[in-house]
Amino acid sequence: MKKFLLVILGILVILVAVLLIKTYTYPFKKNTAGNSEGWKPVKNDSAVMRLSGGIKIPTVSTGSLGEFNYTPFDHFKEYLKTSYPLVYQNTENNEVNTHALVFRLKGSDPSLEPILFLSHIDVVPPGDADVKNKEQNIFRPDDQPLPPVSKVAEDWDFEPFSGTVANGRIYGRGAIDMKGMLFSLMESMNMMVKSKKIPKRDIYLAFGFDEEVGGQKGAIQIADYFKKKGLKFDAVYDEGGLIMQKGNVAGIDSDVAVVGCAEKGFLSAKIKVKGLGGHSSMPPMESAIGKAAVIMQRLEDHQMKPNITPLIKEFFDNIGGAMPFSNRLAIANQWLLKPVLLSQLTKNNTTNALVRTTTALTMMKGSDGTNVLSPEVEFVVNFRLLPGNTAKEVREHIAKATEGFDVEVEEIDNTREASAVSPTNTQAYQLIEAGVKEINPGAIVTPYLTMAGTDAYKYQIVSKNIYRFMPVKINSSEQQSIHSTNEYISIENYMKMIHYFEYMMMNYDK
Repeated sequence: MKKFLLVILGILVILVAVLLIKTYTYPFKKNTAGNSEGWKPVKNDSAVMRLSGGIKIPTVSTGSLGEFNYTPFDHFKEYLKTSYPLVYQNTENNEVNTHALVFRLKGSDPSLEPILFLSHIDVVPPGDADVKNKEQNIFRPDDQPLPPVSKVAEDWDFEPFSGTVANGRIYGRGAIDMKGMLFSLMESMNMMVKSKKIPKRDIYLAFGFDEEVGGQKGAIQIADYFKKKGLKFDAVYDEGGLIMQKGNVAGIDSDVAVVGCAEKGFLSAKIKVKGLGGHSSMPPMESAIGKAAVIMQRLEDHQMKPNITPLIKEFFDNIGGAMPFSNRLAIANQWLLKPVLLSQLTKNNTTNALVRTTTALTMMKGSDGTNVLSPEVEFVVNFRLLPGNTAKEVREHIAKATEGFDVEVEEIDNTREASAVSPTNTQAYQLIEAGVKEINPGAIVTPYLTMAGTDAYKYQIVSKNIYRFMPVKINSSEQQSIHSTNEYISIENYMKMIHYFEYMMMNYDK
């Protein structure tokens, strides 16, 4: 018995030694942050005023497939023309499907594939939250900046379409999503033209106008326009990742720039469950709503299996070196601890979304009366597909969950597969790393999986290198203001974003 225990102890010692050796020798990416603070923002009141004016134009997209009021979009087009006459005079510029805008700045070497920067003109509605200050035309760019908000605001500090500049911020719907990026791209191209700097390869800008409602009339039409012209892009840059402020990525004591190298797919299914209707005084043993409840419980209790995809492995390899020892131990020893790692990741809604196709029950409809049994109950379940999972697999998953019940399943909205995964060993990705270090040397730059849908997906027909990243440093509360209340971008962030895109445009081939 003693000999057996010694053998077990010896095995445990060897196992612990292997775990420790693998942890300390695992090739986590080292953060090459320098000691400098990076490029110091140079305030440009004219650039701030141009963005402020663009926010004032309520280019709201609502409804189905872009059926909304286009008058503000006409005003916005004219506003860009008057704000950036040099860009219009020195580029080829076209309208696609009336309201989408495309600009081409010619490079010196037509044999090189061009690069493409995206944004979108439309914004979501501002909501009906109260407004604290309804004064218009506030432009105070020299205010002492307030610190970033630490919680999501219940009210708007200023009118959502006032474009107010105060407290070191530019307020309004679209300040981050995405007029800030659109105007920073126009400012950067304007600088290129003004300084007579000719890039080696062509630089394109493309602005859709219905991204918030699916991009059917904007981005899809632009991508098709490019394809018909025979264009292939060396890289496409869009929204999708941010620089998360230190402390906002659990366990990491530095800023983290997450670059979306892929985005999840989308499938929403309306499931109609049939049963016996009638008066509630004589209910059946199992109602339609009860059957629906069983199916919904199955969907939530038995979700699709989690998996650490190659992209998420690379994500952990990049940030793991800055994480606590216990995290590094699990990441470095997935040969043994992968089930433990997955178990921990799936307990948190944010990390759970990184490693599985998520299941979200979003809508339900039954009887309109308190004493009426509906013969049919319907609910909607939304799946966000992990790269590697397919819509076919999700349909099979739904079929298993509804087995034994009389149901009708209808896919609504626009089902699409997860995007392709763009590589990180490219000039296009490495320039993102260099650009981030230019404005934020201390940040860890890592590939990431974008959870929400973007226009970038539509451009897979013209490029294999698609990256989703906006160079804005924010905390989680500021991030939640996107599509919510009191959206703003700091003047410092806006100036850095302009400089970042100038750097990208000027240095792509250096």
